[in-house]
Amino acid sequence: MMQTMSSPAHLVLEDGTAFPGHAVGAPGVAAGEACFTTASAGYEEAATDPSYVAQVLCFAYPLVGNYGVDASRRESERVQAEGIVMRRARPAWAAWLREQDVVALDGVDTRALVRKIRDGGVLRCALGEAPVAELHARALAEPPIDGRPLPRRVGTREHYSVGAGPRVTLLDLGCKRSIPARLATAGVEVLVVPGDWDADAVLETRPRAVLVGNGPGDPAVFTDQIETVQNLLGRVPLFGICLGHQLLGLALGLETFKLPFGHRGANHPVRDVRSGRVLVTVQNHGYAVAASDDVEVTHLSLNDGTVEGLAGEDFASVQFHPEAAPGPLDALPFFDRIGEACRSARISARS
Repeated sequence: MMQTMSSPAHLVLEDGTAFPGHAVGAPGVAAGEACFTTASAGYEEAATDPSYVAQVLCFAYPLVGNYGVDASRRESERVQAEGIVMRRARPAWAAWLREQDVVALDGVDTRALVRKIRDGGVLRCALGEAPVAELHARALAEPPIDGRPLPRRVGTREHYSVGAGPRVTLLDLGCKRSIPARLATAGVEVLVVPGDWDADAVLETRPRAVLVGNGPGDPAVFTDQIETVQNLLGRVPLFGICLGHQLLGLALGLETFKLPFGHRGANHPVRDVRSGRVLVTVQNHGYAVAASDDVEVTHLSLNDGTVEGLAGEDFASVQFHPEAAPGPLDALPFFDRIGEACRSARISARS
């Protein structure tokens, strides 16, 4: 049986709290905003989700890597989290993290770390085999995510299409691969375009609908994309997922705010306000849209009451991830709604 190679290491928070563990990933030091996911499965999807750029991901579930590593489950071309923290890592998973050049620790008291973040909010951190004092200094030197563009670009640089049928154009700000794949099963062609395209460029693709996808960072810094969404409103049916939901809210004049520790996992309950049905959802976000009487709220988190969905005459958005990768299938009908909007559109949108 393959053994996990390890050496003593630490994770150190910006307040100086140090968590001992063992280095099981790549050598070196990583830093970012410490956050946690409550999912008990889907570790490949979580680690490769572009929404984790600039964050160090702690798995609350105590044993990670139970079913090996399947490259087809990746949500992007690389591990996007800056570092990975676990209670215990299975050898094949730890070996894969080393191959991917990811700093990772196991043997950490993740229950204590999760409680620390849950009770006090997210904190910057650093992890690796360096001395505690050095890691603490590195954590303090890490810029907060709030209010700054992230240093690493994610999302496609060239447009590409998936599926066949009436076209939905997807603005890629760091979209998970499973979103266009799931959307294609709704009977549409998904044209994925770079996230810096403006409204005129998007409309030149002649879409029946536009979807703004997920991605990392503080939504308030995406000023160009907010303007793009504003210029698309009323000209084409418009949908948003996660960051796309937040950008739609900002384009409508609503505000966004930082959550104390975010929503991350595959077991978050959300109430559909219209039907009263409760959906179990996949989530990965650190910001939320503030409610307003000016825009209809369609979904609410049952954990903290925050807004999970918006709707209007020509738009709809959800904060959670309806593609269900890896989580439950409750929210998949959101893609059917987009597909129906494409099929019922009389003509393709034009600039």
